[in-house]
Amino acid sequence: MTPNLASQAQDIRAVAHDLADAARAETLRYFRADGLTAENKEADGFDPVTAGDRSAEQAMRAILAERRPDDAILGEEFGSKDGTSGLTWVLDPIDGTRGFISGTPTWGVLISVSDETGPVYGIIDQPYIGERFEGGFDVSRCVGPMGDRASRTLGPRDLSDAIVLTTFPKVGDDTEQAAFHDVAARAKLTRYGMDCYGYALVAGGHVDLVIEAGLQAYDICAPIAVVQAAGGIVTDWSGGPAHAGGRAIAAANAEIHAQALAILQGHVDD
Repeated sequence: MTPNLASQAQDIRAVAHDLADAARAETLRYFRADGLTAENKEADGFDPVTAGDRSAEQAMRAILAERRPDDAILGEEFGSKDGTSGLTWVLDPIDGTRGFISGTPTWGVLISVSDETGPVYGIIDQPYIGERFEGGFDVSRCVGPMGDRASRTLGPRDLSDAIVLTTFPKVGDDTEQAAFHDVAARAKLTRYGMDCYGYALVAGGHVDLVIEAGLQAYDICAPIAVVQAAGGIVTDWSGGPAHAGGRAIAAANAEIHAQALAILQGHVDD
């Protein structure tokens, strides 16, 4: 962490929690509400957006305009705003809108701050459960119904004992799907449909791996910060940085990461 960034850590954390509080209030106005509708953003598939997505991002952007006007913003619903500070707030007001409109509590609000190297701080907030995972600036914690707890990933164990999560059984294209299912076939348990909450479960020490493809930067920046602060590792499927999106593997530790990555690379490098 650069000295300049370290000096801003307290303010960045305070603003991030204010963003999460504002997004929590906005999303809960719409979650499981009568008459909730969704528009489809994708011509050849289904990529829903709701009033909750838009109002939550607008609320967060309003706070940033007042409190951090020199920072850049990248948000899912309203795109990019340039900045001069060298820092970018990466916002996903509802990660898991399909789950949101289905009434499942596995969606979340993603907030992160990145510099030129990638994410340095992030929050995964689940408003309905009231659970907030925070990571970065030497902080790794979860605050929720069970109190305020330090977050720590699981220790090493063999892939045959591991729990693996992803959001969609299809995962990505045919090659990516085959790669994921090769890992899953060797694991003890595989679960689907977790959206960003899967990454929170890695940080909290409950599961070993999340493997996904087809991500955008706003899907993965906050999870990277939260998982890595808790002791985990997040890369793309070649072992490089994942913060630009695409393929990602989040692992509880370097050992399980290496086991799963070798299998993935055996498919995508062919």
